[in-house]
Amino acid sequence: MKSSPRSLSGQTVRGKQVVRVTGGTMRSQRLHFPAMPGLRPTPDRVRETLFNWLGQNLDGWRVLDLFAGSGILGIESLSRGAQWVGLIEQSARVAAEIRNSLKTMSVADDRARVWSQDALGWLRQAPNQFVSGERIDLVFLDPPFARLDLLSQAVERLQQADWLADDAYLYIEQSAQEASVQPVGWVRLREGRAGESAFALWQRERAPSASE
Repeated sequence: MKSSPRSLSGQTVRGKQVVRVTGGTMRSQRLHFPAMPGLRPTPDRVRETLFNWLGQNLDGWRVLDLFAGSGILGIESLSRGAQWVGLIEQSARVAAEIRNSLKTMSVADDRARVWSQDALGWLRQAPNQFVSGERIDLVFLDPPFARLDLLSQAVERLQQADWLADDAYLYIEQSAQEASVQPVGWVRLREGRAGESAFALWQRERAPSASE
């Protein structure tokens, strides 16, 4: 008798990769997404570390998942109470799978939006995507490791963004073989390594007030 295919996080099952949510209200639910070159979900233990750094309660946060891939970082945020998550994924096929995952997990339409668009193009138009006064509290930045240029350009655009909260967080994941990207105007809070990945959590450096 043939054994049943295993559905473990990060493995390929019937032509699709599988990853599970590690915490919050959607804990242990699984996402399925195409097995495509360069599509590399953040490993379980790295996500667990990240959300331990951030704290497990993201109630009221507005989150942006650039280079969303599987969408797991954005969905982990929703699972932990984020008010809204925007997911930007260039591949129409992968973006469709993210929408399917959100529907399967019964995420309300007003809590998440998926853009099938390249991240740099989206960032150029970002001021037009938000209602006046809306601010993003957390950005995930995890482009394909082979495209360090994408990471550098995205960081440069985020440094100039006026739609980020004054105390916004920035999570960067990149190849451990490359020199660490250093965003100007941000303070590195924590960093770690796991296998081929180097990851760090940054916070926007608040400008001193006139009274300080």
